[in-house]
Amino acid sequence: MTIRIKAIALSVLLASVPFAQADESADLDRAREALSKQDNDADTEKALEQVFEAAEKNYSLLKKGGMSLNYGVDYTYYGDQRIGLEIENQDGNAVIRNADVTPVASHTITNTFTFDYGLLNNLTISGRLPLVAKFETEDDLTGYGIGDISGSLRWQPFEYIPGRMSHTFFGSLRLPTGDSPYEIDEDTSLATGSGSWGLTGGWSVSKVLDPVVLFGSSTVGYTLPVTGLNQVKDGGNILEEVNNGLNLSFSMGFAYSLSYDVSLSASFQGSYSLESEFTLYDGVNGGKRTSTVGSQMSGIMNFALGVRVSPKTIANVNVGFGVTELSPDIILGLSLPIDIEGVKPAEGN
Repeated sequence: MTIRIKAIALSVLLASVPFAQADESADLDRAREALSKQDNDADTEKALEQVFEAAEKNYSLLKKGGMSLNYGVDYTYYGDQRIGLEIENQDGNAVIRNADVTPVASHTITNTFTFDYGLLNNLTISGRLPLVAKFETEDDLTGYGIGDISGSLRWQPFEYIPGRMSHTFFGSLRLPTGDSPYEIDEDTSLATGSGSWGLTGGWSVSKVLDPVVLFGSSTVGYTLPVTGLNQVKDGGNILEEVNNGLNLSFSMGFAYSLSYDVSLSASFQGSYSLESEFTLYDGVNGGKRTSTVGSQMSGIMNFALGVRVSPKTIANVNVGFGVTELSPDIILGLSLPIDIEGVKPAEGN
């Protein structure tokens, strides 16, 4: 629960507020970003496709020269309650005069287009373009625009053989193309991006035990430091630099084929973010100070339904919920491939 304190004629109380809380909102955005949809994760969509194609004896990535375009829309809801305290100084003592509990809701809709191209039978390159819309009820804030564009590379060193474990290694680069949370006016708008460059690498595994597919992944993410900032915070502090720690995440789950056309899956995704460091200029007393926010653990449970709507098209619908405080309360998603056969070059050209 986020607590906002409003002090009236009480300079002593203001001085006692820990400086480490100066950028709590920035760390919350980072925790949410760690749990957002990542195209490199061993996610339920790829597992559901493996259930439908379990008999194919080759690499599970795109074949050389193959192309695919996928569209996905995800909705996340964060519910919270914020306590506003009205505090007054009476004879040197802090007295609470009024307490107000305000429900807060944050809604995010992300439309994502992902393009995959097979460089080799076991090597696929991908590009991801997110379009983000955000709304927060308490301050009636909105944010619309492009999110952080990312590119990734997936490599499968060994040919897929039924009954054996399939291994895939991946890496990705995130570009800060969305509105940065460190540069916007926090009183008038919401960020659509992370505001920083990011590198991610990891390993995913899966195994087909017809009619079940078991899958899992582990990922390490590094966010490059953000410098040269000039964002005004509460209390006259100015944010100048952000150094986020490493992010470690993992996912695991299974998919089960009910029939040739329908399959179900369940998965868990966890994320552990190491402590972050924020450098701020004290606008009241002068000089720079460092604020450190401790490590955070987040996790979500996700359930998905895969339906074959045509011989070559599989639609996926997922529902999820958070199991930790920083996780979203509700997650809804839909993804399906877009037919681009008409733009593919003719065979032999």
